[in-house]
Amino acid sequence: MLCHTALERAAAVARFWADAGCPVVIHLDRAAPEAEAEAMRAALAHLPHLRFSPRHRCAWGSWSLVQATQEAAALLLRDFPGVGHVCLTSGACLPLRPAAEMIDWLAAREGVDFIESVAVEDVVWTVGGLSQERFTRWFPFDWRRQRWLFDRAVDLQRRLGLQREVPRPLQPHLGSQWWCLSRTTLEAILSDPKRKRYERYFRQVWIPDEAYFQTLVRQHARRIESRALTLVKFDGNGRPHLFYDDHLQLLRRSDCFLARKIWPQADRLYDYFLSDQPARAAPVNPQPGRIHRHFSRAERQRREGRAGLYMQSRFPHGHVPQGKTAAPYSVLCGFAELHPGFDRWLSDVARLRVHGHLYDPRRVMFSGGARVYNGALSDSAALRDYNPRMFLTNLIWNTRGERQCLQYGPADAVDGALEWFMATDPNAHIAVIAGAWAVPLFQRGADAGDLRDELAMLQKREQAFLWALRSPHVRARVRIWSLAEYLDTPQAAMAEVLAEIAPRAAAAPPPPMIALDGFGAFLARARDIGLPLVELADYPHTEAPARPVRKARE
Repeated sequence: MLCHTALERAAAVARFWADAGCPVVIHLDRAAPEAEAEAMRAALAHLPHLRFSPRHRCAWGSWSLVQATQEAAALLLRDFPGVGHVCLTSGACLPLRPAAEMIDWLAAREGVDFIESVAVEDVVWTVGGLSQERFTRWFPFDWRRQRWLFDRAVDLQRRLGLQREVPRPLQPHLGSQWWCLSRTTLEAILSDPKRKRYERYFRQVWIPDEAYFQTLVRQHARRIESRALTLVKFDGNGRPHLFYDDHLQLLRRSDCFLARKIWPQADRLYDYFLSDQPARAAPVNPQPGRIHRHFSRAERQRREGRAGLYMQSRFPHGHVPQGKTAAPYSVLCGFAELHPGFDRWLSDVARLRVHGHLYDPRRVMFSGGARVYNGALSDSAALRDYNPRMFLTNLIWNTRGERQCLQYGPADAVDGALEWFMATDPNAHIAVIAGAWAVPLFQRGADAGDLRDELAMLQKREQAFLWALRSPHVRARVRIWSLAEYLDTPQAAMAEVLAEIAPRAAAAPPPPMIALDGFGAFLARARDIGLPLVELADYPHTEAPARPVRKARE
């Protein structure tokens, strides 16, 4: 056991092994406070099968870790000739299964070495560091305390083409520091006639504790299973995951013999696994694949975020495949302008939550006129407009399990901040009646010439939205009708919308439509004053009343 912190926990684990009849050799880092080291020695002094090896100051990734391991292993092999396997652990490791079960399991595999040993050219999991170069360069500076000098030294060697030769017949291998080797193999490594030469070489290898035994075992082992019996998982930055109390069930399901790295204050983990409770489970072979899948999903979620969940610690990439929002939703443009009471009708027919214009400039028109909605979303337009995209994603996240429908149009206070986001969201269903935005302006009864600026502005906004919806990069499910197309077959168009929103809803005629008498003349007037009508060009225009045509503005 290599121990340097939380010595009380390490002592409890050492006592667990010793009580089961396993000889234990502990290396105490010289950096550990002397008072704590003396307390640990005193607490374990009564155990006849426990030894303490000479102390070294062990820096991260340094040769001193290998030296401490060599001396502790040599002491164990010398004092306990009946040992068949030697398992290297740390003070932060915790046994997950009874010691007797591990003893029997290893006894049935006499001469088998369990060590992760992968050829360096095949390693694909090195994070933020060197791979093959760690064996062919010199590393006179500490990577953690002298990082700038470390990097400059490597750069200089690259420019000058300086390389070290790997001693023959070694083939560099990498793997986890925590192994379980047979007595025969470990004795062969420690008594190798070329040991001094190998040690001189590995003193200049970067992070030798992940390479020394992993390389030499290939020279002496009869049978290697390239896996560790200690469960160690690393995060995206190459740091080991800490296991806490809430990982109890996860570790139980792993069926591994040991786990690292355990939080020192994880009382539930230590109380459970150092008791007789794990012995009540049926003996099984280690199945780390279960927990590997769990961590793979977690790591993938760390990189990509969770669909629709935006928070400080996990912000999804801009174009993650699983979607920008958490659930499907529908955006309906122009229906409420043509059918008074449309949201109430759709809510009754589809039995869904149907909102009004959530981006109305005055306030958020939640379903039923609510002032506060799921997740404490306020109807304040100022709060909503601080980040329109996050308002939508929060709404969809807070209402998972219930499809949301909302009205949308160019008069809403978004000004281009939302269209592309919705158009590229696979969860979005967008149905648009192009040009329907002009109907509310027509209902005001004002002359088109007086509304020219507003008509031009709204048409420009709609064109920007439609451009996004017609892009080849669109991922939403989009259906666009011109106003004339919709008026030709309103019932078929409404059935198409219902089929997408609520496939099981009974067919129902659309709600009554407002009268559009004179709307064609209104559009003709807008055309005559110099406003080109794009999506409304196919609407049948009637002869506008004779009015003096205003001069075009300069």
